[in-house]
Amino acid sequence: MASVPGVIPASCLEVRPLPEMVSSGVAALDAMTGGLPRGGLTEITGPASGGRSSLLLASLAAATQRHEACALVDASDAFDPLSGASAGMEFQKLLWVRCREPKSVSRQRSPGNKREGPVDQALRVADLLLQSGGFGLVAIDFGDVPIKQVRRVPLTTWFRFRRAVEPTPTILLAITRMACAQTCASLLVQVRAAGKKLSFVSPAEKCSPTHCTLLGGLHIDAELLRSRMERKPARSIHAAIHTRGMRAG
Repeated sequence: MASVPGVIPASCLEVRPLPEMVSSGVAALDAMTGGLPRGGLTEITGPASGGRSSLLLASLAAATQRHEACALVDASDAFDPLSGASAGMEFQKLLWVRCREPKSVSRQRSPGNKREGPVDQALRVADLLLQSGGFGLVAIDFGDVPIKQVRRVPLTTWFRFRRAVEPTPTILLAITRMACAQTCASLLVQVRAAGKKLSFVSPAEKCSPTHCTLLGGLHIDAELLRSRMERKPARSIHAAIHTRGMRAG
């Protein structure tokens, strides 16, 4: 068969090497997935109180402890620095971008001066961070954003993010309530609370309040739904993730 100019035969194509995998900060999750892929998009999805925020904090803590510059695009301004410090996060290595609802302005705005919502802000910032490079991990937290708003993000946007991160050593991590990146995700993990397996501890220190009970840990189930690294069937594990309770009065 005559060769077509500009077309490379399949027999001459190079096999793309597997990406480098690094620890997510959770040993049980690493045992299931092999870690988080560099140059790929990892999506962690699940309901509220399902463990997704704990995995986010653990991943950021592990990356900052490796002395990598990290960025957290907080679409709902929900990040708690005390929880980050409890997870072992090194804040001098973290860029925290807080997205907020635009304040109402009484004066009339011009038609071209359109104010961005939190989702649009987060997407624009994430695009700038990926294009600039130099980050070991870029996390986009859509966990507390209504699912209808996140599902409106075009698939072309996720595809553009995947193409931007592919030639870099950056880990792109997206936290969502439901799977949104679809086939653009190199790794898709779903988490949920494991029934009633909650661990509570009573306050014992004198400075602790005596009228409440502190949540000392949370048991979650993690299921691997998609992996582009290896041809493995989806499987589930039971992982225990312990977070320190924050004092509230």
